[in-house]
Amino acid sequence: MTKNTGNQSRKPSVLDNFKPLLIDVALPLGSYYLFKDAFGMSTFAALAWSSVVPAARTVGGLVRERRTNALAGLILFVNVVSLLLSFVSGDPRLMLAKDSGVSSTVAIGILVSVRLGKPMMTAGMKPFVVKGDAAREAAWQRLVSGAAAHSAAFRSKERAFSVVWGVALLAECVVRVVGAYTVPVDTMVWLGSVILIATMVIGFVVSGGLAAGPMERMLAAEVEAGRAERPEVAVAA
Repeated sequence: MTKNTGNQSRKPSVLDNFKPLLIDVALPLGSYYLFKDAFGMSTFAALAWSSVVPAARTVGGLVRERRTNALAGLILFVNVVSLLLSFVSGDPRLMLAKDSGVSSTVAIGILVSVRLGKPMMTAGMKPFVVKGDAAREAAWQRLVSGAAAHSAAFRSKERAFSVVWGVALLAECVVRVVGAYTVPVDTMVWLGSVILIATMVIGFVVSGGLAAGPMERMLAAEVEAGRAERPEVAVAA
């Protein structure tokens, strides 16, 4: 009879998978809007205070693990760029155009991460594919490590997911800059939000069909392949 050995086989929760994304991205972005809208802080002050967590995470990663925290580092970089851009004032069209600086910075960071072989958008996409399941997590690790039959195709789709988002955000930046200097200011104030929402929708649809969907199918196939190779595990489960 097989006994449960306790925490050794603990199934990772959805929160475990989402934790890096929540801490490194959602927390600083959410705190920015909280400081700015709820507490009435200036843009500069809100950006400065919302940079505390990503700055601490970035420095902590360097000290403890001697490596950079990619997501926290990117958010920190974006905040620094935004702080510098916040000094630009006077021309309302320039103020509208500078908002696209955040999108372009994030886009460049994503594309560079793909070039370096560490696609940054994986952290946001993985929880939706793995779904907190231990077997799917193990299959994911086999696929990204090159130990599975479809590893090359899987990693190609992983890179494609980040490329889609990088290109989408760069395109959004270009459209907003063009709009800032060609569309009436009053119109562009609300149109900028529409452009951002449209970009997000297009990004989700294209990246899902081109990358996340195929990756999920390959992951499911790898889970079944793993069970076939280790039938005793399937029986025990």
